[in-house]
Amino acid sequence: MPNHYFTVTWDQLHRDARALAWRLLESENFTGIVAVTRGGLIPAAIIARELDIRLIETVSIVTYQEETIGEPVVTKAPAAAGDGAGFLLIDDLVDTGTTARVARALLPKAHFACVYAKPAGRPLVDTFVTEVPQDTWILFPWDTEPQFTPPLARRPKSQAMNAAEEDRKRL
Repeated sequence: MPNHYFTVTWDQLHRDARALAWRLLESENFTGIVAVTRGGLIPAAIIARELDIRLIETVSIVTYQEETIGEPVVTKAPAAAGDGAGFLLIDDLVDTGTTARVARALLPKAHFACVYAKPAGRPLVDTFVTEVPQDTWILFPWDTEPQFTPPLARRPKSQAMNAAEEDRKRL
């Protein structure tokens, strides 16, 4: 179970994906992109637009069920990308490196880029934007929903104290 949570908004994700695209401008000219589903789909779309890349392929590697990691299973291989030569492999996050190792084995010649990287998976990535501590769970905008939260003064005292304590833990 993670010790901390880091909430990423749609605006922040868009800015970070564009920052990744900017870093990738210095790299080779890519023929196409392979998005790691599902997390890499939105960053890949933003990066494809910014780098003016039209050929987009996907690879689906299932490793998580909620916050529990399991054995990786490839449910869709990236057939159009061959060995990855000339392709940019995009994911939202490299965490433990489990998904990255599988993707690298499928596409050994691809340039692997992630928006966010944790220390355990960072050596597997060629380019990333933001490093996040290993004990932090990133809450992506597609995993959350904005909702009204009543002020602490309007909640039962025990609930208000628990909420305040949770806020302190997040900071």
